Amino acid sequence: MKAEIHPKYQKVVFKDTSTGFMFLSGSTRGSEDTVEWEDGNTYPLINVEISSDSHPFYTGKQKFADAGGRVDRFKKKYNL
Repeated sequence: MKAEIHPKYQKVVFKDTSTGFMFLSGSTRGSEDTVEWEDGNTYPLINVEISSDSHPFYTGKQKFADAGGRVDRFKKKYNL
């Protein structure tokens, strides 16, 4: 591999802006903002709008569309 062409991989803290949930992960993305984490170290802080803490799929609040109408229209269209 060529030296000095790859982005710097570092630990960063992601913060869900809608719930305030924060988690530590690795990323090549950096930030000017920093936060002190539970282990006493300071890491770059990256704000995100949606995480597993606020996404409807992971929270169980996802609404499923009724697909029954689509199936009935398909069957009617192709005489099944």
